Amino acid sequence: MDPQIEKILKLPTKQKVALLILVLALEGLGIFFGLYQPKMNELKGFQAKLEELQKKITEDKKVADNISKYKKEYDQLQNELKTALTELPNQKEIPSLLTSITSAGKSAGLDFLLFKPKPEESKDFYAAVPVDISVSGSFYNIADFFVSVANLPRIVNINNVNFADIKNVNGRTTLKVNCLATTFRFIDKKEIKDEKKGK
Repeated sequence: MDPQIEKILKLPTKQKVALLILVLALEGLGIFFGLYQPKMNELKGFQAKLEELQKKITEDKKVADNISKYKKEYDQLQNELKTALTELPNQKEIPSLLTSITSAGKSAGLDFLLFKPKPEESKDFYAAVPVDISVSGSFYNIADFFVSVANLPRIVNINNVNFADIKNVNGRTTLKVNCLATTFRFIDKKEIKDEKKGK
């Protein structure tokens, strides 16, 4: 028999019991840290993934339950986009829009002193097309002109309005108005690509 084992067997009973408890405790710790704890950590990881997946399923179910509502909202947004795009002309339509502005002024009885398009200012998906305008006529003619421009099917903003040369001729008040008319046009994808290549 091994001398070490003989030594252990000759120990008093209390020491044998203490040694046995120590061996069992070390074995228990080995099993706990070597097998049980890694499995528990793995289990916690799986539980966290399970909770995450259940949360995602719940969110996806909410979306699925409301898909018809989202589809209606999408269709409505598409229609609003189409409407907005009709208010943003493309490049080919700009000359006819500018002609519409001058026609509105002439129909209102105004004399055009200046109609000078300025360089376009490109934004994300649209370009601002500013035009310096100077007209003369009565206050009511100018008001009619502004109303006519506001009623055009395209977006036209009138800014920087400046009244000058107010005169009273034969009981009729005439004045000169300088302003900046800005319309907007839609920039198509090809133009955006060409602009990026140019830069």
